[in-house]
Amino acid sequence: MSTLRKYLLRIFVKPISLKTYYKTIVLSDIHLGIQNSRVREAVNFLRNHSCQKLILNGDIIDGWQLRKSGQWKKHHTSFFKLIMKWVSKTDTEVIYLRGNHDDFLDEVLPLQLGNFSIQRYHIHESFSKKYFVVHGDLFDSVTTNLKWIAKLGDVGYTFLLWVNRHYNNYRTRKGLPYYSLSQVIKHKVKQAVSFISDYESELCSVARNENCDGIICGHIHHPDNKYIDNIHYLNSGDWVETMSALVETEEGEWKIIYYDQWQLEQAANVENNADDEHMNDWEDERAGNTDKAAHRISMTNREDERAGNTDKAAHRISMTNREDGRAVNIDNATEHDTVNDDWEEELEYILNTQHEK
Repeated sequence: MSTLRKYLLRIFVKPISLKTYYKTIVLSDIHLGIQNSRVREAVNFLRNHSCQKLILNGDIIDGWQLRKSGQWKKHHTSFFKLIMKWVSKTDTEVIYLRGNHDDFLDEVLPLQLGNFSIQRYHIHESFSKKYFVVHGDLFDSVTTNLKWIAKLGDVGYTFLLWVNRHYNNYRTRKGLPYYSLSQVIKHKVKQAVSFISDYESELCSVARNENCDGIICGHIHHPDNKYIDNIHYLNSGDWVETMSALVETEEGEWKIIYYDQWQLEQAANVENNADDEHMNDWEDERAGNTDKAAHRISMTNREDERAGNTDKAAHRISMTNREDGRAVNIDNATEHDTVNDDWEEELEYILNTQHEK
């Protein structure tokens, strides 16, 4: 499949209508209110999935940017419209956990409205295992103790995201898949790699202290699924750079879904379905399916009759004329024989009369 064809399928082909079901879906760090939020992709992902429990693990709304230069747009509202639809029309439990960028939620914690709740942390129990679910900023020493440095770093991070957005706009025009340039830059910075490692170890210690088998977090925009000292470490990633979600299957298996890869798989499924239909038609023709062949012949004959196929009409006229011609020749021959007989009798009469005289 050509690169252009793949790109067009990603843009214009809608995924299959049948929703994929998971026991649990975890999203975090959507950062509604900033220009770099990939909220349209997040909404599209949710519209094609369903679950028993949806956990919004912090930084869903970016209050820091909204206080400065952020903008709340219509498609940001569409995200919460979809969430409220899930709450009102399905049995899905929706849990919104507070993050550092939506710390304004501290004023309403805890809040419970039917299937929807806002909490600081959550204990997720599944298949005899317990997971401590928290955004993770409370265990980030920079965020908690040196908040002014965190906000200063946020300015540099915003610029990095700006570069990332324009770089991927260029890749999109070229028909290339999404590539998180900002993630690559961060991973090449030794201090950033060291910070991530320390962060993961700290959160695993928290899970152990809470007598849990694992930790589910977000915050650092780095999706992961691994074990650290027998503690299951799970990070749902973000919807600014990596566009990733954490899901739990009905069998209790956890896995990370990357939106860009998932979308390519949907496009491939559409392409395969189209190829299968083409192959089925080809096999029907090869097998010479009797019913279909008879139907096609019947339809062809009917169309020939309605259309008055000129070749066949001309042939029929030719055959009719030929038969008419043969009939005319026979009649002429009969008449000729009759005339000849009369002439001979008359000649014989004249000769006999002359002989008597």
